[in-house]
Amino acid sequence: MTARSSVSVVGTDPLSQVAAIPGVDEAATAARAAVDALLRHRILRRRSAEVTAEASLRAARASAALEGHDIALDALRARLGETGRDNDQPAVSVSQSADPWERSLAVTLGAVRLYAELGTLSSAWERAPRQALARMHVLAGRGLLPDDVLGRPRTDASWSPTSITGAAVTDVAGSPPVPAMPAAEMSQRLDGLTAVLTVPTRAPAIVVAAITHGELLAIRPFGALDGIIARAAARLVLVSRGLDPKALVATDVGHLELDRDRTGSAGAAGTDAVVPGVGVGTEPDYRAALAAYVAGGAEGVGVWVRHCAGALELAARESLAVCEALSRG
Repeated sequence: MTARSSVSVVGTDPLSQVAAIPGVDEAATAARAAVDALLRHRILRRRSAEVTAEASLRAARASAALEGHDIALDALRARLGETGRDNDQPAVSVSQSADPWERSLAVTLGAVRLYAELGTLSSAWERAPRQALARMHVLAGRGLLPDDVLGRPRTDASWSPTSITGAAVTDVAGSPPVPAMPAAEMSQRLDGLTAVLTVPTRAPAIVVAAITHGELLAIRPFGALDGIIARAAARLVLVSRGLDPKALVATDVGHLELDRDRTGSAGAAGTDAVVPGVGVGTEPDYRAALAAYVAGGAEGVGVWVRHCAGALELAARESLAVCEALSRG
């Protein structure tokens, strides 16, 4: 990573330095307690696979909603439950469809497909995270993006999508799909991130996941679907590092809940959020926390990691509610 990166690779364990930022340890401990409470639920002794499937579906739907593709959970279930339709591909050519709902559904189904396959990527992620990211982009983008860009980091001369949404794609901060950061710098920071991920650290999994998530959002390695990839990568970190080994936490539901609490809606409506002096013990909305991370410095990184920990705590409670519903029959 370069000097513009929010996390420096200087030192033998840079992620442990993040864990030492004021408020981070307390937030991570609270999130860990919420996850542990979920993992102790008695229903998981015999129905953990059902909880994993439901958590994956809810997390994927929430991730797409954070990009402005807010498909109701019931509508998504109905689409997935249809017979005689291939749920692995969009029902229409997304680039040709004039129906915004159909386009948003296609993006959401791509996220569902990716999240359902994350468990198969755990070992690849631990060995070669950059290759795993490429595979994740293929899973999310198949049928949505041109085949020749799937899984390929963007270049300065790479395509400019008219987009999946039928207009210029914007990210969670309302920016164009390909950020101003030159591709060479992006590649350098991606190399730095993957290097950090493959060395031992004393930092808790929550911190590693938050930095993975934030850095991928900041550098946008593919130029499209980067938000969905970043959140899926964070989920994969929590699984592969043993915090949530069965992927029971509906991770991105927490980000979406905090986003709606602060902005009243998800997607582009929340893009004006700013972070003037967010303090320890508060959880800003997703966009505000990301803006703090991108701005850099210990305070900004701390804001982001505390947000991610707070979101994880909320997500664990969401999955706990799923367990309770299953217990009641």
